[in-house]
Amino acid sequence: MKLKTLLLIIFSLNAVILKAQNNWLTKKQVTEDIKFLTNTLNKKSSYVYLNGYNFNSDFENYLTTIKDSTRLEDFGLFITKTLAKIGDRHSSLATIRGFDLKETLFLPFMYAPQNEKVVVLNFDQNKEFEILIPKFPFLKNIDGIDIQDFLSKTRPEDIKAPKETYFTMAVRDIRDIQKNYLLLNKSLPKEVKLTLSDSTLQNDTILVVPIIDKLKRLRPWDEKFERAYVRVKDEDFNKPEIIEKLFSIKNDIAYIRLPEMADSDEAPFLFDKLNLFMQSIQNSSKAMIIDVRSNSGGTRDVMYEFAKYLVHPDSVYVVNATRQRGPLPLPNDYKKSLKNRFLFPFSKLDNREQKKATDFLENFEPVYELNEKKYSEYYFGLLNGKKFTKPTFYYNRPVYILANEKTFSAASVFVSAFKGLPNIKIVGVTTDGSSGNSEWVDLPNSKLFGKISTMVSFQKDGQILDGYGTEPDIKIERDINQILWQSDTQLEKLKDLILTEN
Repeated sequence: MKLKTLLLIIFSLNAVILKAQNNWLTKKQVTEDIKFLTNTLNKKSSYVYLNGYNFNSDFENYLTTIKDSTRLEDFGLFITKTLAKIGDRHSSLATIRGFDLKETLFLPFMYAPQNEKVVVLNFDQNKEFEILIPKFPFLKNIDGIDIQDFLSKTRPEDIKAPKETYFTMAVRDIRDIQKNYLLLNKSLPKEVKLTLSDSTLQNDTILVVPIIDKLKRLRPWDEKFERAYVRVKDEDFNKPEIIEKLFSIKNDIAYIRLPEMADSDEAPFLFDKLNLFMQSIQNSSKAMIIDVRSNSGGTRDVMYEFAKYLVHPDSVYVVNATRQRGPLPLPNDYKKSLKNRFLFPFSKLDNREQKKATDFLENFEPVYELNEKKYSEYYFGLLNGKKFTKPTFYYNRPVYILANEKTFSAASVFVSAFKGLPNIKIVGVTTDGSSGNSEWVDLPNSKLFGKISTMVSFQKDGQILDGYGTEPDIKIERDINQILWQSDTQLEKLKDLILTEN
């Protein structure tokens, strides 16, 4: 055997051994990581203990279950479940990273949410979506487990998400059967029994389907408008061929699609286009739709760009109230981070803004009363028409913001901020609200890492964004044609409504 080949084999074996060692943690390592995370949560987490959940007892109980060591993936799952219970959506959606569940086995077909039911899909000969069995479109149970019970246990990272968000995310994950059976603490068989049902859920048929490997699996179901931008990067929003498709006007209804909340520095051409489009529709439209469905967030720059047109020059609105967790008085880096989110303390507001903030606080009833020694004073998000007047105009026509259960982070702030303002209606379904000024946390031994929020963000009604989102003024849900990518029913129904009302 040649020396080069021998060395290659030795190195490969060492790599396998090292990887195997790295997949196990001693009880001492786990204890140290839990202590580190406990200290971090108690020092920085803005949402810890607010909803009544005390993670300390779960940490203590978990340590009693470990004898000498535990697998990295088991520890990762435990930490994921624990942080999710706190109710911090930035922590939950990012999940804990740095471990691999080794997902290699999947269910066939594709699974889509329709209201509170699960539609089972496949592809036809033209590679277009079709209902697997039209007479029995809905999934009723899996291996005898009621589908609602199944779903309630298979998305632990979203356990505190709004109901619509949780359901959609869990349905998309039905395909990941190996992971799901691990979470259910069940052994995965070679075949799985699916019970499909009709629209009444009274008449059934049974399919026994094989478990398939990664190469044969189908992608999780997404909306058509979402899939179109899944590979688009921030800098791509400077490209004319990308930007132009986001703006249109038909039947005097202006339409703007926002796939993400872009940064004005990273996508200046998008902001230029937005302003040019607004100028062009000033006298040629009778209503406008701003579509933020499946927008996962970014910065608040877009919100304040739109405010130049949507807020009357004589108006001032307090649209967001936040309190930052951290050492008091707040260090400059915290203040800078809040300023980047257009959040300011009372002392930095002008006279009109201070009066509005004072009036706001007199009637404000926050869902949580925060510890004055741990949280800063209120920082306010305001929309001040006087600061947006030049060189823009006030768009004094109906505005409809179309949102869904995957509208998240800065996009959910956008929806919450504009809700209730004159001429503006929120349409669609409840958003996946979140606004937390999050920071990354790295555990020293396991190398697991994830996000925790350091800011509590209140909506105008005193409710927080995280876990509650913002409800629409006009509810429009997707139908089966939208699921099959045959139409965008939500958008079409909204346009019909606008034409009827205007």
